[in-house]
Amino acid sequence: MSADSANIVSIPVDSVELQGDLRVPDGASGIVVFAHGSGSSRHSPRNNYVAEVLREHGVGTLLFDLLTEEEDVVRKTRFDIPLLTNRLEKVTDWVSDQPDARELDVGYFGASTGAAAALRAAANRGDDIGAVVSRGGRVDMASEALGDVTAPTLFVVGGEDDDVLELNREAFETLDCEKDLHVVEGAGHLFEGEGELEIVADVAAEWFERYLD
Repeated sequence: MSADSANIVSIPVDSVELQGDLRVPDGASGIVVFAHGSGSSRHSPRNNYVAEVLREHGVGTLLFDLLTEEEDVVRKTRFDIPLLTNRLEKVTDWVSDQPDARELDVGYFGASTGAAAALRAAANRGDDIGAVVSRGGRVDMASEALGDVTAPTLFVVGGEDDDVLELNREAFETLDCEKDLHVVEGAGHLFEGEGELEIVADVAAEWFERYLD
């Protein structure tokens, strides 16, 4: 499968079908499953940009909708971290059974509330997950699971995202694994300034290149 061609997939999870975009470059070193933040989807321009950079570095990507369109209009469901975690784990099982990806190490890239689901899923799955990256993550929503995360974990936070930065610093101290906290100076929660998202993508790609093989 070409890294430049989308492979739109439908993923059965419990009683719903989740839509996704699976792309695996030839010779990929691993595959990263994206867990989007509340109100976001596989169409997220920020996560799609990061995914493009990962593929340029030889890492496969799966962007998918954690919720159906009907579920996503319910605010409470967007913040149902146990539900999102369960969905992420089942999608991980699905992608690990796909011909293009079954031999690849799996990583997670989580944004905002999706980072909480990624960390909780990583804690549950142990050595099955090779690396985790959180972008502006609500990592406090996974506080009870942080001590069980064994995958190398990178937190990327905007220097001007004051509340989330403080939450990430507190959570970072709880992690008992290979870890790093990268602060993008001057950036807010959405990394909208010039060059800021590029920094996120580059440090994420370096992290996954280092730990997925």
